[in-house]
Amino acid sequence: MTATPAGMTYADYLQLDTLLSAQQPLSGLHDEMLFIVIHQTKELWMKQMLHELRLAISLLEAGRLGEASKAMARIKRIQAVMTLSWDVLSTLTPVDYLKFRDVLGTSSGFQSAQFREIEFRLGLKEPNFVNHYPEGSDERARLERALAEPSLREAAMGALERAGFDLQDRALPALTAAWLEVYRDADRWFDLYELAEKLVDIDDALAAWRHKHVLTVERIIGNKPGTGGSAGAPYLRATLEKRVFPELWALRTEL
Repeated sequence: MTATPAGMTYADYLQLDTLLSAQQPLSGLHDEMLFIVIHQTKELWMKQMLHELRLAISLLEAGRLGEASKAMARIKRIQAVMTLSWDVLSTLTPVDYLKFRDVLGTSSGFQSAQFREIEFRLGLKEPNFVNHYPEGSDERARLERALAEPSLREAAMGALERAGFDLQDRALPALTAAWLEVYRDADRWFDLYELAEKLVDIDDALAAWRHKHVLTVERIIGNKPGTGGSAGAPYLRATLEKRVFPELWALRTEL
């Protein structure tokens, strides 16, 4: 059996008719197209991030740390591309945006279920976010699964425990102490040490994404409330100190 059917075209394989017909500006204004394309592209990259995250978690759980590191390296690259995309969106001036902002209605990036799932699968599990999605919706079901299933952070804890580290109740002090031991004897625990640095790469990239998001929002709408009733830039600024792996940042002070 051949891998691709005879006559398969580039457009067929990528379903370009569907993909390229999904941009439907409502205002008729030139700059709305950019706004739509940027956000649709982000959702596609987030879909790929989730694909890689699920793989990385499964590989860590199987003790295949080197292969998991490869998946995490790809996640970091995707994050970098997403962060750079804010530079494209920032070419949209406040005047440009305000001309079509009303057509967004109550829609808001705050409602992105994929972004919430990424946070959950990384390890930032905040159950209250599930309540933003209706009972019985696909989005809520996906987030509930992500809450119930092991995150990347939890899979990393499992790797430490399999190596013989006692994490007690997996509270932050015990976790920080274990990783500190890894860093203090990096030659002995090189696989875990390399894993930790890949985790910090992802956390660093997530922080950079959040920071650039805040700057872009401030540049375009200042401190106005966001669409959909979100607090806009003030809310985003409040997320800047979030860390998925606080133990890996804390240990640096102790080294």
